[in-house]
Amino acid sequence: MSKYDVIVLGSGPGGYVTAIRASQLGFKTAVIEKENLGGVCLNWGCIPTKALLKSAQVFDYLKHAEDYGLSVNGVERVFGKVVERSRGIADGMSKGVQFLMKKNKIDVINGFGKIKPGKKIDVDGKEYTADHIIIATGARSKDLPNIKQDGKKIIGYREAMTLNKQPKSMIVVGSGAIGVEFAHFYNVMGTEVTIVEFLPNLVPLEDEEVSRQFERSFKKAGVKVMTNTSVEKVDTSGKNIKVTVKTKKGEEFLEAEIVLSAVGIKSNLENIGLEDVGIVTDKDKILVNDWYQTNIPGYYAIGDVVDGPALAHVASAEGITCVEKISGMHVEAIDYGNIPGCTYATPEIASVGMTEKQAKEAGYDLRVGKFPFSASGKASAAGTKEGFVKVIFDAKYGEWLGCHMIGAGVTDMIAEAVVARKLETTGHEVLKSIHPHPTMSEAVMEAVADAYGEVIHL
Repeated sequence: MSKYDVIVLGSGPGGYVTAIRASQLGFKTAVIEKENLGGVCLNWGCIPTKALLKSAQVFDYLKHAEDYGLSVNGVERVFGKVVERSRGIADGMSKGVQFLMKKNKIDVINGFGKIKPGKKIDVDGKEYTADHIIIATGARSKDLPNIKQDGKKIIGYREAMTLNKQPKSMIVVGSGAIGVEFAHFYNVMGTEVTIVEFLPNLVPLEDEEVSRQFERSFKKAGVKVMTNTSVEKVDTSGKNIKVTVKTKKGEEFLEAEIVLSAVGIKSNLENIGLEDVGIVTDKDKILVNDWYQTNIPGYYAIGDVVDGPALAHVASAEGITCVEKISGMHVEAIDYGNIPGCTYATPEIASVGMTEKQAKEAGYDLRVGKFPFSASGKASAAGTKEGFVKVIFDAKYGEWLGCHMIGAGVTDMIAEAVVARKLETTGHEVLKSIHPHPTMSEAVMEAVADAYGEVIHL
């Protein structure tokens, strides 16, 4: 039996980051992975989808070259090459994680791991033991009974990024980040896309103004948007798929080559030994405390298998917090009210903190500011005038309660708000921090100025 200080079950952005930090802290560490190092994020999620979206962006730029005073003839998409590039980037990132494992002297155990009582893990018949076992098995695409995925006509995100040929038409069910990113990619590439959302707004977790702007942008780009709509029935018997949906007006019938189910995720909790060890779960999540300890000493859980935002950067932060606590370091519990969320469609969306509605419901007296990119010199020069930055402050103390952005490159801008909120920065301090010109990030300062009645460029 091989003995370790820490064994991490799963090597996604939660698992491999946790293993590296554990090794840095002096723990003898192993990571168990049944597929590819890097998990869903590197191989089937965050990274390869961004590669697809970049190809779509370049294609879109070429189609609109005349807007920039350029003439480009004979622009053609080669769908297979786009997919091939995405897979190549994913493979390269996975090899990068292999290098990091070797660099940090972490043992990689390939196979399906199942935890056992007594701080043991069985991997395909071979047993390992550790003082600390950290479960980071992640999640997969949720399968609904009325939209049963078959991998061919009704697909999830994995199949969506590796289709052999581009479909002429697609229905995307669900408008969270996964749904809208794929809807945008396929629409730009020339597929006729319809997006169906049960709730009243696209990207329903976002601030309502952001959702409305995003819906306008999608419609302008040619995506058919159906909100307040539920999928009642799917018929895959014919060449095309027939989908029965229910709207406020009654039943409607849609038809497409492919249906992409993007209705959420399901935690990977099955057959990993939770019941054998006695680890408590509730509503598809492992129950943990602030330091990711389960109810059984020596067993921990992080990432998509625990309650909280199912985001790669959250899983990484949880893993680091977990092993630093194990090592005896003084650590702070993660502030889940200051987690940035990003959506990488066009326009991009980025947000942190409360929406305006949430802040009002919490009883705050608000100062709200908004600055449109149509008034930004950098956005005008770049031809990306769509969207805005919105900031929400507590009028009494100046606390930055929320920041919501929609537009080009905003996923790279949101960190300013995250850091400022972590440092308890007031609106006045942001306003007096000089921002470079011309940049998209100036819009943050201008939005704050608008909240305080000092905006210059509106």
